[in-house]
Amino acid sequence: FDAIVTDPPYGIRAGARKSGSRKVGEVRPILDEHRYDHVAQTRPYAVSDVMADLLNVAARTLKMGGRLVYVIPSMLDFSETEDLPRHECLRISSVCYQPLQTELGRRTVTMEKVREYDERRLSHYLENVWVNGAESAEKVAKIRERLLEAAKKKPGYEEKAAIRKQKRKATKEAKKKAKREGAVKGLEGQSKTI
Repeated sequence: FDAIVTDPPYGIRAGARKSGSRKVGEVRPILDEHRYDHVAQTRPYAVSDVMADLLNVAARTLKMGGRLVYVIPSMLDFSETEDLPRHECLRISSVCYQPLQTELGRRTVTMEKVREYDERRLSHYLENVWVNGAESAEKVAKIRERLLEAAKKKPGYEEKAAIRKQKRKATKEAKKKAKREGAVKGLEGQSKTI
């Protein structure tokens, strides 16, 4: 490819998932009659693995000089030199920071392929994605929890959280009521046609 542009899942709203059985080693063939409407099982996909796989796929599939562009969320303590994922075949060519809140921002990272990919070094590539290992990966992986911790420290958090909870409950009840009323109307329509 000439370029890969992506906004990978980081688990801020919903956790990342990948295809595969939740039970290790369990692979069942799909029967022919189910092939066209089969929905594959998924399992959780750790943010550190998402980034390692993204960089590895880019290094493997980009042509020399090709670009990978991705977005990564970050808190104030994020260090571009220590916390951005790396790959030996890719060089960081630019990082652009966009603040979103007081504590949270995102970085648009551009990397260029500068070295040919060697399949024999796959495990080495994957082991060295995070400069500081788990510590760097956790800064991205735990961003949702860190945002909640920061929000809880703000004045008025408890009151605002209670209001949001009431609104969610009212919305849920309204949806249930609308669904029940729709089901009753559907039954009434069926009884008239019989």
